[in-house]
Amino acid sequence: MEMDSGRTLSVLRVDGGASVSDILMQTQADLLRLPVDRPTQVETTAFGAAALAGLAVGVWENLQEVGQLRRSQHFFMPQRAEAECAADYSHW
Repeated sequence: MEMDSGRTLSVLRVDGGASVSDILMQTQADLLRLPVDRPTQVETTAFGAAALAGLAVGVWENLQEVGQLRRSQHFFMPQRAEAECAADYSHW
């Protein structure tokens, strides 16, 4: 993602069904060496559709207001040793 975007990631924001797996999110944090931020509302596709409808009818004035609705439910921080994660990744 960093190579494609040309930007350095400081946090990985996740959503969707797989994001409810604590084990998967912790593994992501460990392997990527980044915090993983899971929101309270993990079904962001449905929320996005509702937010756009709300913008269209004036519930919110702009995208900044909609963006302020996002709340983090949990941050997964890297916990395992980097060398251990690299060895596991190499084995995989």
